[in-house]
Amino acid sequence: MLDKQTSQRILLDIIKLYPRKHKRRDAFYVLISTVLSQRTKDANTERASNALFRKFPTAYELSKAKVEEVEKLIKSAGMYKQKAKRVIQIAQEIVGRYGGRVPDTLENLVKLKGVGRKTANIVLAVSFGIPAIAVDVHVHRIANRMGIVKTKKPEETEVALAEILPKEYWTRLNGAMVNFGQRICAPRNPMCSVCIFREVCSYGQRNASGDSGSRDARS
Repeated sequence: MLDKQTSQRILLDIIKLYPRKHKRRDAFYVLISTVLSQRTKDANTERASNALFRKFPTAYELSKAKVEEVEKLIKSAGMYKQKAKRVIQIAQEIVGRYGGRVPDTLENLVKLKGVGRKTANIVLAVSFGIPAIAVDVHVHRIANRMGIVKTKKPEETEVALAEILPKEYWTRLNGAMVNFGQRICAPRNPMCSVCIFREVCSYGQRNASGDSGSRDARS
């Protein structure tokens, strides 16, 4: 496992080199699109989210939507039957409990049906600028693979990363780690030979010689 100073340097470099630009930051859009993003690609999430919000742009409107209509709009996101029911229920809870406004605390966000810590932390970080580290499968996998943390659960990874990274960078970590995972540190066949962190990453040191990747690590 890497020491704190090395781990912090790696995380800061990832944030600098692989920033994620958010096209929309309004809380309801971020919340619903994050729910739709589960187990699907970014392009599918964006397509489904845009179609849904063109028809139902507010929590009030989505709360009154018919499940069948929402299913058709978000079909590209996969698992559309389950997700359609979930986003409608979330909209109904936001209208009923919070007057149509997405809550800005972790405690209240996770009370919404189907909203866990990861989704709640993404909303807090992206929409409200509140320091929060959202740990999804990408962040958990990469942090452990590189030796930055040694944890078994995402919740443990969140705590460990918070101890390493200064709070002012928390909101930017998830997006950067996701980009890094998509471009370089993929779940299968990571491009270790072109990764700028390979000399300090134990996984990279073991696999760089056999990696056939050719893309530049900063692209």
